[in-house]
Amino acid sequence: MTADGRSTRSIAKEVGVQPRIVSLWRHRYADHGLEGLQDKPRPGKRPIYTKATDKRILKLLDKPASQGFARWTGPLLAEALGDVDVQYVWRFLRNHKIDLVVRKSWCESNDPNFTAKAADVVGLYVAPPEKAVVLCVDEKPSIQALQRAQGYLKLPNGRALTSQSHDYKRHGTTTLFAALEVATGKIIATHSKRRRRVEFLDFMDSVTSAFPDRKLHVILDNLNTHKKNELWLKAHPNVEFHFTPTSASWLNQDEVWFSILQGSRSAVLIGYSGGYGGRYLILPRPRSVLQACRRTVLHSAAEPGWPCTRIRFRRHRPATSRRC
Repeated sequence: MTADGRSTRSIAKEVGVQPRIVSLWRHRYADHGLEGLQDKPRPGKRPIYTKATDKRILKLLDKPASQGFARWTGPLLAEALGDVDVQYVWRFLRNHKIDLVVRKSWCESNDPNFTAKAADVVGLYVAPPEKAVVLCVDEKPSIQALQRAQGYLKLPNGRALTSQSHDYKRHGTTTLFAALEVATGKIIATHSKRRRRVEFLDFMDSVTSAFPDRKLHVILDNLNTHKKNELWLKAHPNVEFHFTPTSASWLNQDEVWFSILQGSRSAVLIGYSGGYGGRYLILPRPRSVLQACRRTVLHSAAEPGWPCTRIRFRRHRPATSRRC
């Protein structure tokens, strides 16, 4: 419109702005050309912290914490940086979802035959052989065997309270051997004082006796007691071992059941016979674990009339629950 020779007021009236706005841009174009039509830097305070500050924080997190401290905290990071406010440190950690308390870990398998072994195990889950039983076998060691007095406590108001004593008696630790039948979810379990090859093969004998005249495909991890059992396999031609890849025991579904069992926080221990060498059977809480397992059934040779005790699984919690 300016090239057509129109006045400033007519242009302002048609565009819908003040005449001074049209006059400003006409003068800027006349003085600086096309560059004058670009926005100039606006006034205001420059940001104190830039991307370089963020890189300094990340670089500091890769280093060990200050001497005398196990991990970094917001104030420690601000103190080590020197010129960064602690509130900006917390804001940066929140924006990048960095938690200074929670620790996550991972495990990478370096097995060169990972693909073939994983396909073998997953294939047994997805398409098991006909007229064969697929079992996942594993051990959970170092379970504390604690014996507590349990029963009913009568209150003064006449009500009865089901509880247990605070004190307990230790019976050492025990190892849980479990075999999960993939098709039905049934668990064959037993306990042993130790976790040697002898105990493992004894447990496998009980497993094979539970499935007479059936082909068994057993999925195991790479524990040393699981391997070099050629003589036992030769005596049991109906059993075939399948090993998960190295550092990939999570492919064994028994690990999932152990995780559910431990997450129940408590389980009934049946079968303590007064001595350390007694047989045990763990039954998790019905409302928490058995429903999650969908009708998981435990089989054991526990004899009737034995007293019941309780095992508690305690989860490790960090000393502080403060989150960034």
